[in-house]
Amino acid sequence: MKYKYVDIFTGCGGLSLGFYNAGWKGLFAIEKNADAFKTLEYNLITKKQHFVWVDWLEKRNHDINKVLIDKEQELKDLSEKILLVVGGPPCQGFSMAGQRKKNDIRNKLVNSYIKFVKIVKPKYLFFENVYGFTIGFTDKNNEKSKPTSACIVEQLKSIGYNIDYEILDLSEYGIPQKRKRFILLGSLENDPKQFFQILKNQRQDFFEKKGLSCNASVKDAIGDLLYENGQIPCPDSNGFFSGLYKPALSKYQKYMRSGLEQENYPDSHRFAKHRYETIKLFETMQQECEHGKRLSTKNTNLKGFKRRGITILLADKPCNTITSHPDDYLHYSEPRILTVRECARVQSFPDWYEFKGKYTTGGALRKYDVPRYTQVGNAIPPLFAEQVGLALRKFIGGD
Repeated sequence: MKYKYVDIFTGCGGLSLGFYNAGWKGLFAIEKNADAFKTLEYNLITKKQHFVWVDWLEKRNHDINKVLIDKEQELKDLSEKILLVVGGPPCQGFSMAGQRKKNDIRNKLVNSYIKFVKIVKPKYLFFENVYGFTIGFTDKNNEKSKPTSACIVEQLKSIGYNIDYEILDLSEYGIPQKRKRFILLGSLENDPKQFFQILKNQRQDFFEKKGLSCNASVKDAIGDLLYENGQIPCPDSNGFFSGLYKPALSKYQKYMRSGLEQENYPDSHRFAKHRYETIKLFETMQQECEHGKRLSTKNTNLKGFKRRGITILLADKPCNTITSHPDDYLHYSEPRILTVRECARVQSFPDWYEFKGKYTTGGALRKYDVPRYTQVGNAIPPLFAEQVGLALRKFIGGD
């Protein structure tokens, strides 16, 4: 296998799934959270056998900082032997959609990424992060610091990499959400600008071969997953109900359902147990409020509305960025929030890809837990990652 890579800060495997579909082979992956790793392991390590895996690293979740210390010599032995390292550190501290905290401890994982790259020195590296990564933090004097993106570019250049980066809107790459991302490519040899040109030029051919459109709407993605289709007791959550399929209505839905071994019910399609008052409030919002606009207590006077913010989805448009908060979006036609499977559809995870661990968390545990909603919200959309993998093959090897 010519095209091998290492995935760090892997999460539940969105980037790796895309690279699997693009004909790459993983050497190993580093992901700290146990639940996210269970999802990766079930789908790509066990089921698809996508990773070769090195014999010196146990096949489980790992903290990258511990790997850097405990396996330093093994990593040094890989120096200049790895073709590609992919991944981006956790983005919550930089996200414009979140609380954006300068002192979020996860922001320091950028330094771990740099240290890993310095030791392994791959020929190429692919880095992804949120748009907020390119915006400096504002101090108490209202002055902005240098963006973290500029700092990482400087450090990578200082160790010999040619660097190019762009802010891409993934809705232009077939993902049914306006998901702006900082995308960086580093190369010890080639001019990375060529990669971005290849990525853009291949879009039409990529989607024609798959029978898809490069512009997908929310309804295209989840229109076959309605509550009205009927429910069954949730197979992995006592006291909850899961939804059923109805015939696929769009090319996107058909593509998401390809590869299923059975079509009895979608994985992780557990409906929230809303109170009666919440359902009535949602119904009123859908009738009276503007769809596609972020609603909060500051811009709506609806009785009983106490949420920090929610957006009613527009059926025929891409939504804004899917996040780790399940109550950020209200369904376009039903008085409920989205299920994990619906979020996964919007993120372009196929239905055969099963998610592991608990569904949600809350309070202080949000800093540590990575339940299914968070796994999906933090992931790189696999359909975009596949395009990246194909573009890199052409960029590196002339495929």
